[in-house]
Amino acid sequence: MTSKTAIAPADAYILVVEDNLQNMLLLSRLLDHIGVKRYEWKASGWEMFDVIAELPRVDLILLDLHLPQEDGFALLEKIRADARLSGTRVVAVTADVHPDTIQRARAAGFDGFLGKPISPRHFSRQLVDILQGEPVWNVGQNKI
Repeated sequence: MTSKTAIAPADAYILVVEDNLQNMLLLSRLLDHIGVKRYEWKASGWEMFDVIAELPRVDLILLDLHLPQEDGFALLEKIRADARLSGTRVVAVTADVHPDTIQRARAAGFDGFLGKPISPRHFSRQLVDILQGEPVWNVGQNKI
């Protein structure tokens, strides 16, 4: 659906897969704040694939690792196998910031990692970096 070229927040199509309403509300406020105009929120993987079929492209998926029915690692495999999503950046977003989880995310092929709680102070810069093609691996305020 897209290539991994740099994209401005105002031009991005972002899909947030997050089952916690408070986390989604925070992310939507932060996305609005940096000028993202097109984003969708889904609470599960099966909902995610339903909405993907309706979008012209998906530039970035912010993917919670702990979702109902399927975890983010299983969903990443399906995302990577879907030709429509071949150039889509996928960033893990999770409170599970254990070093083993971070290493597993890297090995699985995530394009980045954002630890929860999301830092409103740093999120804007992190998201812009991700959309510019920079890998962002952060646990809170610290790069990893």
